[in-house]
Amino acid sequence: MAHISDLIAEDIELYLKTHEKKSLLRFITCGSVDDGKSTLIGRMLYESKMLFEDQLMQLEVDSKKVGTQAGDLDFALLVDGLTAEREQGITIDVAYRFFSTDKRKFIVADTPGHEQYTRNMITGASTADVAIILIDARKGVLTQTRRHSYLVSLIGIRHVVLAINKLDMEGYSEDVCRRIDADYRNFAKEIGLQNIVTIPMSALKGDNITSLSENTPWYQGETLMGYLENVQVENDVAEPGIFRMPVQWVNRPNLDFRGYSGLVVRGSIKPGDAVKVLPSGKESRVARIVTGDGDLEQAISGQAITLTLTDEIDISRGDILARSEAPPTVANRFEATVVWMTEDPMLTNRPYLLKIGTKTVTAHVSTIRHKVNVNTLERIAVNKLDLNEIGVCHINTDQVIAFDPYKEDHDTGGFILIDRLTNNTVGAGMLLGSLEQGKDDQWQSIHIDKQALAAIKGQKPFILWLNGDSAIAKLLEKRLYALGKHTSLLDGAAVRAGLNKDLSISDADQRENVRRLIEIAKLMLNSGQVVLVVPDFQCRVDIGQMQSLIEQTEFVEVLLGASQGEPQPSGIRIETDQQTPEQIVEKIVDHLSGIGVLK
Repeated sequence: MAHISDLIAEDIELYLKTHEKKSLLRFITCGSVDDGKSTLIGRMLYESKMLFEDQLMQLEVDSKKVGTQAGDLDFALLVDGLTAEREQGITIDVAYRFFSTDKRKFIVADTPGHEQYTRNMITGASTADVAIILIDARKGVLTQTRRHSYLVSLIGIRHVVLAINKLDMEGYSEDVCRRIDADYRNFAKEIGLQNIVTIPMSALKGDNITSLSENTPWYQGETLMGYLENVQVENDVAEPGIFRMPVQWVNRPNLDFRGYSGLVVRGSIKPGDAVKVLPSGKESRVARIVTGDGDLEQAISGQAITLTLTDEIDISRGDILARSEAPPTVANRFEATVVWMTEDPMLTNRPYLLKIGTKTVTAHVSTIRHKVNVNTLERIAVNKLDLNEIGVCHINTDQVIAFDPYKEDHDTGGFILIDRLTNNTVGAGMLLGSLEQGKDDQWQSIHIDKQALAAIKGQKPFILWLNGDSAIAKLLEKRLYALGKHTSLLDGAAVRAGLNKDLSISDADQRENVRRLIEIAKLMLNSGQVVLVVPDFQCRVDIGQMQSLIEQTEFVEVLLGASQGEPQPSGIRIETDQQTPEQIVEKIVDHLSGIGVLK
């Protein structure tokens, strides 16, 4: 909706020209469930006089029908249009609204607060310049607040408004506001959010939305609308020496004209500037900048143009035109952060289509380094990503592509993954850098140890020393295999028949037999495996000897029966009387899970 102005009646052409020159700001509202996101947007439209009379009349009717505000206007109904949203009082889909003021035009995305709709929030945030993170003053910083804040940081939104909402229900307390502000900023430091402006408000009552409220005399900062009208975002700032234009179309209307059409996503260009075509690396100079309104002397970010070059070179859709002195990187192996957006899990070595800018290639995930628990920021070793999970992956493409790291350029560093059979978008990603050998040699700096090898297998390595029947060990190995664990069974009888056949049954040779078993188990442990050791005769391990070789948390002793004394600290004794082998195995698995070595 356009801003209501007296200039519309006085000089409509002047108004339209003024309106065209206004800058556009995209922002999102996010936060936990029922923090008031939809209500805030509705209040902003209402306070800015962005509603027609028939909309206000319909809002009054809908508010009485829904009855959530005891007869008052329910501003959330202006945004929540789905029947399910109105019935449940929640936002499910991303709702976009356009409005403008005297200073600026706005597109706002109202994103869902529920965890199950995280992918919808990612969609709304992908093009935003500013994020308004709402917090209910009664509840403070919640898990979903942290989740959305992490996603905002991940996507690269650099301007954050911390909107402490529903302050009217806390008596407009300054202490409540300061406490929430301090809690949030402590968390924000951990995820790299810096440009944070805190505004106390009541979206329902309209406090500090378009004018400073008398209910908060202790707050003398900007109003929400004042901040949005004046905040300077990076897109407004020119970048000298930088130019990026993905080629959308090779424009060849006749034999005498060949141009390359696309949207300038970064920087600027002038006729005569030297340009490079990526990934081919061929160079030329700009001859003309052609538009429907005539040639331009300069093209800047956000303009759709057609470039003609002084040389006839091979350029196709999906190539990137850049200034010769500052080209993007070219590679076919990358490290990237991926947000998975579908029910079927993301698996390694499964082919997907990767679309970046105007180029689409075949790709597969070679390695999932870890997933991130967005609630605790913990990095967890996994071998797949499920719906709404976020992980750092290594991705290979079937051909080289030109890109910039996402933190430098969202347009040339962001991509989506597409299912080859259904053509559905299944993931969204942000390129972190190249893994191309010979280009930046990042692979040479990788440190490979048992943790790294175990992370690929998605498990914690440990040694289980089982004093008992080897049949139990073989059954346990099958159970661990069913749980997706990589195991090795070190059977003492088989070792004695081969490596240790030179040993007798004397006390000295028995000690040597145990030492060799431990050394072999250690080698297997260092490869990231779960090692099951069954000595060919019942023998206890000297815990001091074991600790000198491996960490204590990597060793578990299992004693079967009642005649072997007490197990080591992390171990367990299991009575075998009247228990089946399957029951014994389940008790071992439960114990391993309980002490945290089996995840």
